[in-house]
Amino acid sequence: MSVFPSATSSVSPAGSAPTQADLYDFVRRTAADTELIDSLPLDPEGRTWVRLEGPGGSEAWLIGWPPGTGTGWHDHADSVGAFLTASGELKENSLAARLPTDGWRTLELTEDVDRERRLPAGRGRAFGRHHVHEVLNESPDRHAISVHAYYPPLPQIRRYSRSGPVLRLEQVERPEDWQ
Repeated sequence: MSVFPSATSSVSPAGSAPTQADLYDFVRRTAADTELIDSLPLDPEGRTWVRLEGPGGSEAWLIGWPPGTGTGWHDHADSVGAFLTASGELKENSLAARLPTDGWRTLELTEDVDRERRLPAGRGRAFGRHHVHEVLNESPDRHAISVHAYYPPLPQIRRYSRSGPVLRLEQVERPEDWQ
């Protein structure tokens, strides 16, 4: 895994944490850096990633998505974030509901909490703390590449399984599990 220099970015005033808007601006401008996007090695079978220097001490990643791959349901704990598709198209399924942060293993979701977004190249989104989603490349034959940024740097990722309206907490990952 490599660390690339940060893309030029504007960040909130000195000493303040980057906002969702700052992170979105960073991922938008970084995704427009075609030399950086083209430098990501793509694997035909598994996701690839390179860590980037994000704005204001944020954690950032450039991620390659082979056809048919995805993240599974997860959240980013107390971090806010943003991501944007640089090439190809991604789909985000998310929950429009604030879930309890701790003390549960299984929840039954109410109707009308599911949201779906199609994110072709140049489109993305910012999100708040405890945002539960999954990201997918549903293309049968084309890689997608995206840029992601989180602040504070990810303290953990909670992974979930989903069966109809039932969401189950399956695993909690810490940074040492993916770095």
